Amino acid sequence: MLELPLPILTFILALVACVMIWRINLQNHLARFFFTAAFGFLTAGTLAVGLRFGYRIDFLAYVQPIIPLFVGPCIYLGFRALGCGPKHMRQVGVAHLGIPFILGIVPLFIANIRTTYDLMIGLSYLTYCALLIGLWRRGPDSLQLAPLALLENLRRCMLFAAALLFMSFVFDTSIAVSFALGKSKEAINLISVGSFVSALSMIAAIVFFTRTSAPHAAPAPNVDSVHSELEQRASALLQDSHLYLDTNLTLDRLAKRLHVPTRQISEAINQTKGINVSQYVNGFRLRHAAQLLVNTRHSATHIMEQSGFLTRSNFYREFERVYGQSPLEYRKSQQGL
Repeated sequence: MLELPLPILTFILALVACVMIWRINLQNHLARFFFTAAFGFLTAGTLAVGLRFGYRIDFLAYVQPIIPLFVGPCIYLGFRALGCGPKHMRQVGVAHLGIPFILGIVPLFIANIRTTYDLMIGLSYLTYCALLIGLWRRGPDSLQLAPLALLENLRRCMLFAAALLFMSFVFDTSIAVSFALGKSKEAINLISVGSFVSALSMIAAIVFFTRTSAPHAAPAPNVDSVHSELEQRASALLQDSHLYLDTNLTLDRLAKRLHVPTRQISEAINQTKGINVSQYVNGFRLRHAAQLLVNTRHSATHIMEQSGFLTRSNFYREFERVYGQSPLEYRKSQQGL
């Protein structure tokens, strides 16, 4: 296997992914910063691999092993930023970024510790894989500051990121074993292939994020009066204020307008309608879009923007899921064309 072309190709892919993630509108500057930083570290890491092993630039041996230590924390902090405010994120950020920063300084004073970096990188990947799964298990409330239109896709991407980190752990463990057995060429090839797969997977995750939509769930039985009353209050608020048209609407904002905890409104909608808050709000948006399709001559893209959807692909998929037709087919059927 050629040592240089694959890392350089990986560098290009990672750079593309970095630009793609920066352009996604998450309505949260901190989250976008951390996600972009994760891709940035991946980009820098793949370039360092290419230069170190392709051009034999030995001084990069001090830098290249440190870079992967920041990938897991940045991915995790990106999702955490969608669940808590900037003030709390300062403390969380210092705690999670402080450790890899310290580990990056230690080798300047203790040279022998560099031999343990493969182990530390593997443990970092495994730790943040577990933390992401724990965050996912907390449910939609863990992303209460995320736009509702993106909530389900973000939760899917959380699992995808956890799987990617676990895959990186497997690769890194294999690399450490190869170096320990003196099989440096095999280890270098594993580094190249692992970085390439990571970059390709992250691009796939971004495409997945922008194109997929939430599945439809069946209504749940046994609704109690408290949940039913709260759902009716939420419905009245959304309809009277047209709050569902706001693309910046989040679970946290909706709960504050109703003066209830986020978990309470989430449970009320799930128990009464059998769907999550994101799907619930999308229902109002889809009904609004359907009315515009019948009563106006605006384009489907314009109607999408006027109905609170952020992406064309999500709008079309959600519309077809609910109405069984594309927006344009629905317009023709309703107008008798």
